[in-house]
Amino acid sequence: MPEHWNGTLLLFSHGYQPTLRSPEVAPPGMEDKLLDAGYALAASGYSAPGWALAEAVPDQAATLDAFAEKFGKPKRSIAWGQSMGALVSVALAEEYPERIDGALPSCGSLAGSLGMMNEALDGAFAFKVLLAADTDVRVVNVDDDMVNAGRVNRVLVRALTTVQGRARLALASALAELPSWSGVKPTPPAPTDVEGQLDEAAGAFTRGVFLPRVDQEHRAGGVFSWNTGIDYKEQMRLSRRLAWVSAMYAKAGLDLDQDLSALNSAPRIAADAHAVAYMRAHYVPNGRLRIPVLSYHTTGDGMTSVEQQGAYRQRVREAGRGADLATAWVQRSGHCTFTPEEHWAALKTLEARLTSTKWSVTAASLNAHGTAAFVDYEPAPFLRPCGPTPGRCQGEPAAGDAAHAAASTALVYVDRRRP
Repeated sequence: MPEHWNGTLLLFSHGYQPTLRSPEVAPPGMEDKLLDAGYALAASGYSAPGWALAEAVPDQAATLDAFAEKFGKPKRSIAWGQSMGALVSVALAEEYPERIDGALPSCGSLAGSLGMMNEALDGAFAFKVLLAADTDVRVVNVDDDMVNAGRVNRVLVRALTTVQGRARLALASALAELPSWSGVKPTPPAPTDVEGQLDEAAGAFTRGVFLPRVDQEHRAGGVFSWNTGIDYKEQMRLSRRLAWVSAMYAKAGLDLDQDLSALNSAPRIAADAHAVAYMRAHYVPNGRLRIPVLSYHTTGDGMTSVEQQGAYRQRVREAGRGADLATAWVQRSGHCTFTPEEHWAALKTLEARLTSTKWSVTAASLNAHGTAAFVDYEPAPFLRPCGPTPGRCQGEPAAGDAAHAAASTALVYVDRRRP
């Protein structure tokens, strides 16, 4: 609590953490600034580590209750969070609009658990088939995330030493929608610097493509990602990285169409319908907003693709709530590498919307709040969208007994909330 409370509570949701930690009440460098400005700060460390959407959403709602009991009901409550915590904040906005006045998700996995993990699986599948077929690299049914990352890195190092390996790594990176700038160099490579762009993608590849799966598969009770029914030639055609991949293949003397045919003919990864149901519940956004949400992202994020912002924006528009969502972009590499000034600018922009009926979200208006690097930007289309309605996603496994799948998910949720 600040010395002089302005009546606003900021409820912060932290990102993915493999172990339990103490709660973080604000992004780095923000706590003192916010308290000095009169904001009250609250958070939960969540009652479980890992992909804790099942615990985080009710835990954060309980934190609102605890705060109100001790300090009184806030005049205004804003949910904000980073990475996985951004998805938690969106879930709070969609599920508790009567308790949350606005939300500020940043660097978020807003395509939802299924779309995000399918996007990564496509890159991992191409890597496995074209570069690591004779290795013990695992795409699903991962035994140990860190051990598997070591296997990936060994193959990655070898691939970078040959023009053929680099071309195939470019294909895998494009399917996973990795950025052309991730922070290997301090400035983005030129549009014509195809090799520099490959080095940037390689710098983010292991962490951005082989995302943690052990905890999620354990929670879901099986494999929840799939590429059954996916045409990789079509995926590559839809990608804005086709010209880059084609240039890399031409330099290597390889046939891109032939490698895409190899991906299409390789044995596919099938998901378990019950596992898909669990991950859909925890959490695939529905886009049915009733409160203002401002989502912001760095343009060179190699952990959570910028295309995920576009995927959520499309979902919100399809739900008829496009006026409630605004997006903003910071010209910087890295995952969640915002400055305190940029968080402050986002907060002030959301607060202005809460007292108005229209957004004022441009790079100039955001940067007017202080030293910030917001830019006007438009992400490429998200290649593997997957929404909240069962059976509607490309290649999704048949649910079979859909009612049983839903009941299984509910039981998992209830069991995790018991002492």
